[in-house]
Amino acid sequence: MFKPLDGSTPVELVDIQVDGATARVAKGRTLAIALLEAGHSITRRNHHAEPCAPFCLMGVCFECLVHLDGQSNVQACLVRAEAGMRVRLPQGGAAPIGDA
Repeated sequence: MFKPLDGSTPVELVDIQVDGATARVAKGRTLAIALLEAGHSITRRNHHAEPCAPFCLMGVCFECLVHLDGQSNVQACLVRAEAGMRVRLPQGGAAPIGDA
């Protein structure tokens, strides 16, 4: 679905954990873009369990909220992808507390 433009400069790839599975993503890209490129087009579900995805990619819409390294409600579009990140994609309803 998402891929770098032809002729773009190669990037360093790093491993992150997304819902317990390893994903290889471009280091330094925003986490929202990295998730999209890794095939995670749904970043969360709303209170009706309807799928939501990154929309504005600049910190305005809050559609890219994820759990990151034990912290809830992190805007994935405002964080750069780094090796070892642990991401959980919320599934709707009240956000879980902690890193369970």
